Amino acid sequence: MANIKSQIKRNRQNLERRMRNKSARSTLKTQVKSYQQALDSGDSDAARDAYARVAQAYDKAAAKGIVHKNKAANAKSRLAKHLQASP
Repeated sequence: MANIKSQIKRNRQNLERRMRNKSARSTLKTQVKSYQQALDSGDSDAARDAYARVAQAYDKAAAKGIVHKNKAANAKSRLAKHLQASP
């Protein structure tokens, strides 16, 4: 446990940021799952809407530093390929 006042504050800030990032990553995973469900249902309009929401969420997460920008780009590309392959 830190004895220095600034380190105690830094630990508190790190905890708050970690919880915020964890929540954002969890929300991102939930959106990807809803996209997969829309894709599996066969409704192309719903799948396209879900893809747009997921792509926007990945862009926001990358901008905030929650996920790396290359990870976001790779994930969006992979999801887009699934969308194009669906009937």
